[in-house]
Amino acid sequence: MSELKSQLENLKSKIANGLIVSCQASANSPLAKPEIIAAFALTAEQNGAVGVRVDSPENIREVKKIVSVPIIGIFKIITAESDVYITPTFNSAKQVAAAGADIIAIDATFRSRPNNEKLTELVERIHTELNLPVMADVATFEEGVHAEKIGCDFVGTTLSGYTQETKHIVEPDFNLVKKLATLFIPTVCEGRLRNPKDVKTAFECGAFTVVVGNAITGIDNLTKQFANYRNASDNIH
Repeated sequence: MSELKSQLENLKSKIANGLIVSCQASANSPLAKPEIIAAFALTAEQNGAVGVRVDSPENIREVKKIVSVPIIGIFKIITAESDVYITPTFNSAKQVAAAGADIIAIDATFRSRPNNEKLTELVERIHTELNLPVMADVATFEEGVHAEKIGCDFVGTTLSGYTQETKHIVEPDFNLVKKLATLFIPTVCEGRLRNPKDVKTAFECGAFTVVVGNAITGIDNLTKQFANYRNASDNIH
């Protein structure tokens, strides 16, 4: 664990007060190819990002080949038995680790997990068997407190607005950032950050680092927004 602690401190020094870019694409997008995700990641690094967040082992492996910044790895797996899909099981975490991730992000909400796996055990096994830090993706302050209690190394606002309890939240959850910033573990602001002003606000609220995804790499959604705006304008005139 001393090696893990040293590794964690090194990672913190690399990502503190910086921008992490989430390099992802929906499964049905033409962009959903490992070489394209890797190009996103390299572009992010070359333009000042201190880290990247990448989904799936095959994408992580490709990104690892060409970037030097830390990789937050996840593995989205949707199942019928649980609403938890961000690195939901130890097996998914193990694949993320083998692909070369530096930090493993997991759903750390209070929802039940596939195979009835327990969050506490998952965090412990990632630490002891995979020797990697854990980022807890949460939706509420209470989940963040619990994540810290069970040994998670980072806590992120990633799932605020995406659980039954928080679905009413449609803007960046800066209030949650402020609350989580009172904990001892670093707070990662992630979710619906749409412009540089949002990033500035996140840091002012106490974020240790920020993650931006769709506003930078969400080409599919961005194109739809522009196209729909044009159509709406045509209807008005």
